[in-house]
Amino acid sequence: MKKIGYTLIFAIALPVISWAEADKGILPGFWDYQDYLDHHPEQQQLTNELEQTVSLAPIPLSVEQPSPITISVVYPGQQLSDYWVRNIKAFESRMEELGIEYELNQVFTRPNIDTRQQSVSLMEAIKNKSGYLIFTLDTTRHRKFIEHVIHSTDTKLILQNITTPVKDWEETKPFMYVGFDHVKGSLILADYFKTKFKNKHSYSVLYFSEGYVSDARGGTFIQQMQNAGSYRLASSFYTKANKESGYQAALNTLEQNPEISFIYACSTDVALGAADAIRELKRDGVSINGWGGGSAELEAISNGQLDVTVMRMNDDTGIAMAEAIKWDIEGKPVPTVYSGSFELVTSQDSKARIDSLKKRAFRYSDQ
Repeated sequence: MKKIGYTLIFAIALPVISWAEADKGILPGFWDYQDYLDHHPEQQQLTNELEQTVSLAPIPLSVEQPSPITISVVYPGQQLSDYWVRNIKAFESRMEELGIEYELNQVFTRPNIDTRQQSVSLMEAIKNKSGYLIFTLDTTRHRKFIEHVIHSTDTKLILQNITTPVKDWEETKPFMYVGFDHVKGSLILADYFKTKFKNKHSYSVLYFSEGYVSDARGGTFIQQMQNAGSYRLASSFYTKANKESGYQAALNTLEQNPEISFIYACSTDVALGAADAIRELKRDGVSINGWGGGSAELEAISNGQLDVTVMRMNDDTGIAMAEAIKWDIEGKPVPTVYSGSFELVTSQDSKARIDSLKKRAFRYSDQ
């Protein structure tokens, strides 16, 4: 394997149009993960086969490659959340175990900020005719680029961190959607808060930046709490998807709404910033969640800074991408969508349980 580049990008922030502005509702125009599989039985079978393969030891590539494949990766990896970095490490480790020859060019940017550099890196990948491009989908700007790729190029597009297929792309789909279902993770957290706070309580939501992730995580959570009938949304704030903006948003909501019982945060960086605000204002009675269960969140839970998180079995998605590429090289059908699994982790969990989950979730990326 030859790694062409590892680049850290800094650029000027540009305005982004949110899904909420473009299309009202929580996730309009998207298939729910399980609904998609229910309506496409052949996809359910392929996804089941990939789930089993991910859990097993690697079986090397069964055919000879005429030449190395080329892979471009453009990720919003400059975050306190280590999901993206771990994902690529797991992906590369599995690719090497599978014996796949490849060249990798990866660029890590900051979420919701480096959109200009993202565009440059993405167009460069297309210009260089990468065999596979691994990207994400969060904003309408991303969507326009993705439509260009799937309709106008031969590059096979893997969309990371999204498991809800776009209905308008049924005829010409991306190669694969892969990640951890935001809706399912948010439902797990909603159930936790409904169990912990059984009577009437007020809460605040701190979104990620405006876009798909905020709609999927925040919108789903709010809907579930509204359906329960006894919870009041006191405030909600979009953030810049970083720790500082989470801190400032939490300060605002705690000062303006002293009665709230908990804050629902839509990402790691936002949660850790909010936790700092809770500690600074000595509001220890206010609960706060993480989202994803990476190393920073697990440390914060052990230190009592976070109460709960929904922990992704992180490396599953990197393994799934590698196995999907292997199947593609071998000429086998690849599932359209794959979602990894979650575990609820709370501050009441034993160190032994958390260590066991870490061993499972980070089985490649901790090596």
